[in-house]
Amino acid sequence: MKPTKFVSYLRVSTAKQGRSGLGLEAQRAAIDAYALPRHLAELKTFTEIESGKSNARPELAKALHLCKVTGATLVIAKLDRLSRNAAFLLTLRDSGVKFIAADMPDANELTVGIMALVAEQERMAISRRTREALQAAKARGQRLGNPNGAAALRRAGKGNAAGVKAVVASADVHARDLEPVIQSLRDEGIVSLGGIAAALTERGMRTPRGGQWHKASVRNLLARLAA
Repeated sequence: MKPTKFVSYLRVSTAKQGRSGLGLEAQRAAIDAYALPRHLAELKTFTEIESGKSNARPELAKALHLCKVTGATLVIAKLDRLSRNAAFLLTLRDSGVKFIAADMPDANELTVGIMALVAEQERMAISRRTREALQAAKARGQRLGNPNGAAALRRAGKGNAAGVKAVVASADVHARDLEPVIQSLRDEGIVSLGGIAAALTERGMRTPRGGQWHKASVRNLLARLAA
């Protein structure tokens, strides 16, 4: 039996994306492109502003509940965009709700189950690669933290050009040491400044001055890597 009514579920990773509409417009367009030609009636749209790594999906839970009580079909824009989040896939598979992904309209429970297994294996592989990258950096004698960064600046006389240059060079080296970690986080879907800051702090990484990470320090780190 073909669906006649549906509930939309859209997701973006950051509040900034949610406010700007970045990503949401493309998802909305994909869902409309699927639903309008089929004359489906939309009951409601749920928008999640959530990291792809997070297992907490309150808006998804609301969308699934509405589908259950109304018999509607859940329509999402891109299953492949969420395919590395095992928790999302398993929640979708086990919900008992009919769903359609605009980019993979023929996907079913078996497809989603296989993708969830692949997602979990990839998550474990990323975690292993992160550990191996850190171990390799340590084996090369590279320091993954610089608790004396502030002291070095003081010793430089706070204005001595050569000393400041040395501190900047040390920060550049520190940034390069963290580059594989940043890449691993991006592979996990952690791309926002706040998300990266939280992940680095959780993993025991320190800023060049030995402090905890914040959005501003992550922004500076990414700028150094880009330069």
